[in-house]
Amino acid sequence: MGRFLSVALAASLFTSPAYASGGSTGTNPWVALAYLIAGVCFILALRGLSNPATSRKGNRYGMAGMLIAVVTTLVTHSIASLPEILAAIAIGGAIGFVIARRIAMTAMPQLVAAFHSLVGLAAVLVAGAAYANPGAFDLLVNVPGTEGWPAERFMIDPVSRIEMALGAAIGAITFSGSVIAFAKLNGNMSGAPIILPARHWINLGTLAAIIGLSVWFAFFITTPLPGWLFPTIILLAFIIGFLLIIPIGGADMPVVVSMLNSYSGWAAAAMGFTLGNTAMIITGALVGASGAILSYIMCRAMNRSFISVIAGGFGAADTGGDGEAREQRPYKQGSADDAAFMLQQAEKVIIIPGYGMAVAQAQHALREMGDVLKEKGVEVKYAIHPVAGRMPGHMNVLLAEANVPYDEVFELEDINSEFAQADVAFIIGANDVVNPAAKTDKSSPIYGMPVFEVDKAKQVFFIKRSMGGVGYAGVDNDVFYMDQTMMLLSDAKKMVEEIVKAMD
Repeated sequence: MGRFLSVALAASLFTSPAYASGGSTGTNPWVALAYLIAGVCFILALRGLSNPATSRKGNRYGMAGMLIAVVTTLVTHSIASLPEILAAIAIGGAIGFVIARRIAMTAMPQLVAAFHSLVGLAAVLVAGAAYANPGAFDLLVNVPGTEGWPAERFMIDPVSRIEMALGAAIGAITFSGSVIAFAKLNGNMSGAPIILPARHWINLGTLAAIIGLSVWFAFFITTPLPGWLFPTIILLAFIIGFLLIIPIGGADMPVVVSMLNSYSGWAAAAMGFTLGNTAMIITGALVGASGAILSYIMCRAMNRSFISVIAGGFGAADTGGDGEAREQRPYKQGSADDAAFMLQQAEKVIIIPGYGMAVAQAQHALREMGDVLKEKGVEVKYAIHPVAGRMPGHMNVLLAEANVPYDEVFELEDINSEFAQADVAFIIGANDVVNPAAKTDKSSPIYGMPVFEVDKAKQVFFIKRSMGGVGYAGVDNDVFYMDQTMMLLSDAKKMVEEIVKAMD
């Protein structure tokens, strides 16, 4: 739902907070009712999106709520240029439609990061517009003691300055942080942590400067505002967003995406106060709070503190994985025929999908394999790790796209105890989330992260392209070399299709 925020923020650039029907005497009750209905729709959207089975309905609620909010804003506010707004909506809608039709599911995480960057940039632009023309946003107040300065007697309301500084700073952090997250996810930058010397002191100093300048901007200006002050706050916020994300390793990227989603919500909420727009406040607060809660839940699932992730937590140390596999050890390699035979003899199979499945677009073939096994009387379950893939819920989305029944998909804490009773653990494209080094190797960058206990299964099939690669966290995996593991070295989709063919 965070992507809807950019629509409201962009539209607000062309509107004034003075209600056409309410003016300065207050908000029209019909406007308040419309925004209330929109807020209820957003709450229902979040409720729907919390479960794969109701996610489509939740998305429709969110779309309906944003439609109500935007139309209400356009109808009841003084519009600078309605044709410009409609043209912007048409252009943006066309671009969004084309992207939605063409985007591959493997690119969905970086698309989400890109959308977050647009929300942040929209917040900065709205704050900049309010700063450049505060009269149009009804933000000017009379400053006592300046009656002798006719041109300077009106200044931006201090409360509005607080909101502008918060919205612009959080928006700038969201923008630059999302750009770095996009570059890491898209392969334009290395997924490995980029460690700067004295990075914590640099970050603290930059944050202190942003806070100090924002306080000065908000409270201690009674003469005309220095022209450099507000742009400097924005510039420093852009810099800190960059500095906060580059030391975060790839294994933490789902938390980063969730965190940036939360930031975009708080930026929108702050600008909602500046613009006097109730719908933006409600939407921003919902997105900000839900994103923060999701980030906390994911950090707990990884046994990490939220602060350690923000500071470049695991994956940021000099010890641990270096992005290269360790010295080659003996392993067992099998074929599709071997896997097909043993899968058909099993009573219980647990499938663990990962990013490699997304890259190969193997989810449909995987569902077909599961259907064939169920027809043969085999119990099939899917195990989803909270950080599998590159964004929250990445694997859930892919399996839902392939029409895998929701009641066959389980989270880590619900299924981990069942591996001891499983005949086969079928790993397709996952790596870090099944790596026992998270439990045994204190020098590993993923140490402490809960992982699937696939080593307890009677047989493990592990699909990956080759033995030369490692997971996104850059560490080798002892599961490759276990006695009960059979490596299936091939493209994930091709291998699964061959297994299905061999079971016919």
